Amino acid sequence: MEPGLLPYIEMISNTGFPIVVSLYLLNRMEKKLDTLVLAIEKLGRNE
Repeated sequence: MEPGLLPYIEMISNTGFPIVVSLYLLNRMEKKLDTLVLAIEKLGRNE
């Protein structure tokens, strides 16, 4: 098994699959929201 997967497998066994999936999706969404905020700020500076 790959060493990078071990923390995820431990989290799944400790907290449950739905919680791990929710945390993963929230993390991805946060990164995309940060990118969106930067793009909106850039548009505001150009006006």
